Amino acid sequence: MLAEPLPTVTTRAVTPHDMSEVSALGVRVFGPGRFARTAYRVREGTPDVSPYCRLAECEGKIIASLRMTEIEIGGRSGGLLLGPLAVDPAHENKGYGRRLIAESLEIARRGGLRLVLLVGDLAYYGRLGFVVVPPGQIQLPGPADPARVLALELAAGALTVTGGPVTARWHRPAVGRT
Repeated sequence: MLAEPLPTVTTRAVTPHDMSEVSALGVRVFGPGRFARTAYRVREGTPDVSPYCRLAECEGKIIASLRMTEIEIGGRSGGLLLGPLAVDPAHENKGYGRRLIAESLEIARRGGLRLVLLVGDLAYYGRLGFVVVPPGQIQLPGPADPARVLALELAAGALTVTGGPVTARWHRPAVGRT
């Protein structure tokens, strides 16, 4: 008996048209409490899509997505905030998340970005080169376990010269609000 061929999985940039399906994937993977996370506070007021966001599709359905948001750290640009990374539970542990991250990191390097920051699990992200940020060096706008604040240098030495509060690069305060 011949085995059926595995479906083809393709990756590409996220577009605004994809956002309803990407959002639905986020709900399935993270549930309704995801908006309380510190990383969501950083992204408030930013566009849903950046040039670094990626997704994986299988048979026309989005099975994994990665959001990357441009950030400033201590008032300096050149950083990205990774997350959320969402993989449909039926497609976990097949390398799709790592593939999206690798593609996004390559695009970021070519674009001259210097550092990628995230709040996540060192056991997973450490395999991709992420390290724990020294406690207190980078401040997020909300609670975060210091052991889960991770960074990856896209430019040698970037972490050693980076510190301060994290803000979204595209965030602009609304005019007239107090």
